[in-house]
Amino acid sequence: MRITSVEIEDIRFPTSLTADGSDAMNKDGDYSAAYVVLRTDGTAPDGTPLAGFGLTFTTGRGNDIVGVAARQQAAHLVGRDVQAMAADMGQVYRDLTADAQIRWLGPEKGVVHLSLSAVMNAAWDLVARVAGKPVWRLLADMTPEQLVDVADLRYLSDALTRDEAIALLRAKEDGKAARIAELEATGYPCYTTSAGWLGYSDEKLRRLCQEAVDAGYQHIKLKVGADLDEDVRRCAIAREVIGPERTLMIDANQVWDVDQAIEWTNALAQFDLLWIEEPTSPDDVLGHAAIRRGVSPVGVATGEHCHNRVMFKQFMQAGAMDFCQLDAGRLASLNEIVAVLLLAAKFDVPVCPHAGGVGLCEMVQHVSMLDFVAISGTREGRVTEFVDHLHEHFTDPCIVRDAAYAPPSLPGYSTEMHAASVAEFRYPDGSYWAARLAAEQAAPAV
Repeated sequence: MRITSVEIEDIRFPTSLTADGSDAMNKDGDYSAAYVVLRTDGTAPDGTPLAGFGLTFTTGRGNDIVGVAARQQAAHLVGRDVQAMAADMGQVYRDLTADAQIRWLGPEKGVVHLSLSAVMNAAWDLVARVAGKPVWRLLADMTPEQLVDVADLRYLSDALTRDEAIALLRAKEDGKAARIAELEATGYPCYTTSAGWLGYSDEKLRRLCQEAVDAGYQHIKLKVGADLDEDVRRCAIAREVIGPERTLMIDANQVWDVDQAIEWTNALAQFDLLWIEEPTSPDDVLGHAAIRRGVSPVGVATGEHCHNRVMFKQFMQAGAMDFCQLDAGRLASLNEIVAVLLLAAKFDVPVCPHAGGVGLCEMVQHVSMLDFVAISGTREGRVTEFVDHLHEHFTDPCIVRDAAYAPPSLPGYSTEMHAASVAEFRYPDGSYWAARLAAEQAAPAV
């Protein structure tokens, strides 16, 4: 079985119309995905053509640029034997990152890292489908040596060696079956951001907070950072609705300088906050460390915009994060994610993945379950983001019951979109965008 062709789609959803996803830095994003399909000459057990589906997340304009980069990278996979890929996905990852001409455009950051994530996510989806397992279980069933061979440990040896990584995994071998049974019984705990987008009215905030409470959520997150007086009012509304026994977190989406972050967070600390998320530039390791010292006991959560595993290493070495919020569309897929999970286990930093975007919830559920079963061995102090938007566009959408992700059971990475959704929201010629752009062109100038 070989990969015969690659399709790249620019998929955009008009979330800016309803302020879904709005925050202090990103006020009008259209949640989007650079969507990669790896076609093969094989067939699935049900007789349908076998393919792998992957994506990365953006917020609209520029999504097409990520797609162009993904096409260049995915070209290296055409003609590859799928079984040979499945036997050594670490080598597949190294082959794609070895293209010096594309690598120069990063390296390991920005557009070419987002696009590599989409391509490798599709490759992982494909090999998991061939194995007949969901991705989390495919990786959890590996031996410690096999899982470490997946991980990209380059540039990490001053913090984590290969031997240390294997020892960490061996220490968690006992109890894996029990943890899998626990997951199947109770799921993986999640928190909701759906109530707290910055563009929502107070009435909508109050109503959605109450709906979250009624649905069993113990953790709720609000966007902050545009106006302190408004943030005080909105946090007061949320705390009033959720009561003193539930957990409240806030997210500034990088909008503050360091001193401002400390001052603003301390002003909101009266609402008993678990964490302040992305309080400043995502590249500022020492700034985050200073904020962490300045706002304690409020924790600092960050990582959704960390370029790569090396940045995570530095954040952990510098004592600059309390919660690791890796992103399944920004890191270069599971090869780099496993490395970050191993680092977090070494430094005892809870991993609470970011999931506010198209398909991210579908992917990070696999990441959190892998972490629990095979790497950290615990869910204590950990909760994974859930945003209740756009899941209807996926053939295997995540399922949340009683504020917990149910373990995915279908083969793959849960990243395949319905063909009808692709046809409707492909930019600019999908049926939705074609009609909207035609109407805008026909409208009289104001």
